[in-house]
Amino acid sequence: MSEPVVLTENEIYERMVETILDHRLPPGTKLVEDRLATAFGVSRTRIRPVLVRLANEQIVTLTPNRGAMVAQPTEAEAREVFEVRRMIEPTLIACFIQRASKSDIAVLTQCIAQEEEARRQGDMRRAIRLSGDFHLHIANASQHQTLGRILRELVSRTSLILMTYGTPKMQPHLDANTCACQEHRALLDAIRLRDAKEAARLMHEHLAQLEAQLQFNVPESDTPDLLALFGSDPSMAPV
Repeated sequence: MSEPVVLTENEIYERMVETILDHRLPPGTKLVEDRLATAFGVSRTRIRPVLVRLANEQIVTLTPNRGAMVAQPTEAEAREVFEVRRMIEPTLIACFIQRASKSDIAVLTQCIAQEEEARRQGDMRRAIRLSGDFHLHIANASQHQTLGRILRELVSRTSLILMTYGTPKMQPHLDANTCACQEHRALLDAIRLRDAKEAARLMHEHLAQLEAQLQFNVPESDTPDLLALFGSDPSMAPV
């Protein structure tokens, strides 16, 4: 008989982040500790620190006597996120242009191609994640540690905002060459030309356009089953 598989807290954290940011857990989903513990095959004491870590990153909301739920940004919070992104990302892309290698540009090119394919397939969840990857690679390769750290949190929150309030959610088969993909290609052209001023301008316009497309009156999503979503492996024993 094989030994029970015991997930570490970091492994549970990574799976939950991936599931939330891939939008299989919609904003507002209640995260019941007992059901999460059963799903992951661990005790509740292993789940609580993960939820606290997610709450510190504003991916999850913890409320006394009510428990945890996937964060559901308000309209004011959504606008604040885009306001701050417009402040910092023009600087990040200028820093990126100073340091970008051919491999960095190749990564961005691949991100755009994969995002276009996801849009062609109507997979807006994956398209939004890939769009975030595009911005995160610019931040990481810019080597600006402080702004990069801030953006990583903001991209996670933006992903939730776009799936909650973004118009592509209601129009899953948008043409792959419109909206974010086209704007990302324009940014890539400016990067290839090493035109930091133009790239900064395009980045500011791109983020403003994303915010302008938000719709704040949307129907509620169905609540997923945590056990069905994460699945309990029979080889896992509560620890």
